[in-house]
Amino acid sequence: MTVTANRSGLVETADEKRMPYRHPQPEYSPPEIVIPDAVPTDERIWVPQAENVWFRPLCLSASRGYWQNILRVRKSGVLSRHRHPQPVHGFVLKGKWRYLEHDWVATEGGYVYEAPGETHTLVVDEDVEEMMTLFQVNGAMIYVDPDGRVQGYEDVFTKIEMCKKHYAAVGLGADYVERFIR
Repeated sequence: MTVTANRSGLVETADEKRMPYRHPQPEYSPPEIVIPDAVPTDERIWVPQAENVWFRPLCLSASRGYWQNILRVRKSGVLSRHRHPQPVHGFVLKGKWRYLEHDWVATEGGYVYEAPGETHTLVVDEDVEEMMTLFQVNGAMIYVDPDGRVQGYEDVFTKIEMCKKHYAAVGLGADYVERFIR
């Protein structure tokens, strides 16, 4: 019988290591979200955001005020100028993009952390056929003009409403979005 200690110093046999947790999960813990096709082949799942710009919701956390989605862009040009009051995390799945306010380029396989309070202008250059980035946006995106005057906003609740309308229109049903809401 092989007995080893785990990282916290608890001793387990080889059989115990492969044993699932035997007790119920916390009563008020929401169910996990498992999406086997995060980049879907069904075009109806992509929610249009602007011309040639879509997002694929993964987690819409109404209880915590954030969302995770894949942003897909199939055009070059300026997408938006916006400010984030909370941090944003991005992982580039395909293509590349940049901000006019910085000298770096977010490229395929790269990770980007955006600090709270930053305002920037997202650009996809002409040599990019398609860009896909996994974003976690905390709080809101506040759309502004070049002088910082507010032009509009998005938050998890506006994202949910966009999804509901789109999924109803394409025949998936407005309630299709509920699988992503926590």
